[in-house]
Amino acid sequence: MPGPTPKPPQTFLQILSTCDNYRVGSPGDEKVVPWLLFPSSSSPAIGLLRPEIVAQLRKENESSSAPSWEINDDPDRGWVSFARGIDTPAARSRVMKELCERWRDTGLWPDEISPRKWRAELYPVYRNPFGPRDYPKDGDGHGDTLNYAFEMERSASGLFGIVTYGVHMTVYEVDPADEAQYKIWVPRRAATKQTWPGYLDNSVAGGIDAGRGVFDCVVKESMEEASIPEDVVRRHARPTGSISYFFRTPRGWLQPEIEYAYDLCLPPGSGVQPQPLDGEVESFELLPLSAVVHHIKTGVFKYNCAPVLIDFMVRKGIITPDNEPDYQEIVTRLHGRFDYEKWTRP
Repeated sequence: MPGPTPKPPQTFLQILSTCDNYRVGSPGDEKVVPWLLFPSSSSPAIGLLRPEIVAQLRKENESSSAPSWEINDDPDRGWVSFARGIDTPAARSRVMKELCERWRDTGLWPDEISPRKWRAELYPVYRNPFGPRDYPKDGDGHGDTLNYAFEMERSASGLFGIVTYGVHMTVYEVDPADEAQYKIWVPRRAATKQTWPGYLDNSVAGGIDAGRGVFDCVVKESMEEASIPEDVVRRHARPTGSISYFFRTPRGWLQPEIEYAYDLCLPPGSGVQPQPLDGEVESFELLPLSAVVHHIKTGVFKYNCAPVLIDFMVRKGIITPDNEPDYQEIVTRLHGRFDYEKWTRP
């Protein structure tokens, strides 16, 4: 598949708005239904379901002798939840595994969960998306006392509107004679990637699978995607916060996402140079910040990579209140809450 075609330059805010592009309850949008953890209006909301997903879950119930779903049809405060008795992480995970595999094998929503799109990676779902990233220590998930609620196939996350989590690390170098001059290692995604083939990406990036720690994910992705040794990452990588945004795909699927951001400044003479390893990246190029900005503004970065780099420039004092008229809007939009308080309200 061909890579992106550069577009006329846009502002940083316009670029950010292509990623953070959804608001719950916007006039004219289709009505979404909260996905609750258990069948009560007091339950925490764990996702947002479009009408076509609710309709399919209703069909699943009709064809089953032991329905997995409870559906409340109140026109103002309707919801969907797991059925009573499906009340442990292990039980919920089992239901989601069987459901997602059945949808994959029967050809439902092939733009999301066809065999080609299937990731065979499990994403965690938490009862509070802003709470602790815990996980059952014994691995069986039979207890239900943690924030962790269950896990499900990564490629189906947009179908169920769950909050997903990832890591993005900016690997850069500075000129010893002028520390304000940044050069960033920028990869180009392989043409064979299931998503966004040929687009530019952040130096290191990846989703956080269930049970893995955030920094452990950084270490893993650094080696797999960029051939950066573990000892270099552990010595030089620095956590710098997170960004969050609510993305609606062109097909309309909802993807609220939290990305934990890291910086890795390669020291002069380190001899470390990112290189492709696992086939997900075609090549790396060390680009001056001016070239990175040009590529951001012309839309050739993957949708959620540009905001991470914008955040990098805010933190480094490159984008400031004095040189960017949309500064406050940008900073605020980089740290959204997905209108989460509205998920269970009419």
